[in-house]
Amino acid sequence: MTDVPMLMKQVPEEERPRERLVHLGAKHLTNQELLAILISSGSKQESVLSLSQRVLIHFEGLSLLKDATIEELTAIKGIGAAKAVTILAALEVGKRIHSHKPHERYIIKSPEDGADYVMEEMRDLKQEHFIAMFLNTKNQVIHRQTIFIGSLNASIVHPREVFKEAVKRSAASVICAHNHPSGDPTPSQEDIHVTRRLTECGKMLGIELLDHLVIGDRNFVSLKEKGYL
Repeated sequence: MTDVPMLMKQVPEEERPRERLVHLGAKHLTNQELLAILISSGSKQESVLSLSQRVLIHFEGLSLLKDATIEELTAIKGIGAAKAVTILAALEVGKRIHSHKPHERYIIKSPEDGADYVMEEMRDLKQEHFIAMFLNTKNQVIHRQTIFIGSLNASIVHPREVFKEAVKRSAASVICAHNHPSGDPTPSQEDIHVTRRLTECGKMLGIELLDHLVIGDRNFVSLKEKGYL
């Protein structure tokens, strides 16, 4: 008596690939389960898990599957053009991620470097923009984000918004900058207060505020150089 293959609807819900991915994360799934999610469905005679296993056996695992052609995939019973295209697209995304080389990141070693990085963008703005630059351990900018637009105020520019992104990006340090639309970069008392507050919060989190730059019209002030950090 031949075994009747178990269909997906007969598999307990918590053991189905999609549900396992949601609850456990993709890294905990087998190659068969991941491929089954891509293939999406089997047939009346065969579960998607069985079909994905046949595909892996046909290609002797992932090493040969990664170079499969659409003709090779569609030659397998149960794999039509739509399923083959989905598999090939996923494989191509994986190849591109693996081969991707990020553009050389900007390095900030001095207040001048930081000012140069944002000067042309910020010096002509008609409103105050408060931005944060997030750096790695090599002082390379890994991300830049506008935190707030409007008059600088300690109750609005909250350290939470700055350091939440720093933690998310695994940043080693932060440089903040904001512009004075008047073109005069002389720091205000509010600028100084915000800087000190950010410095204190950064120390508690172990993420250093390296500087706070006030951008004017082709000139700037470093609050670190002024002794406020």
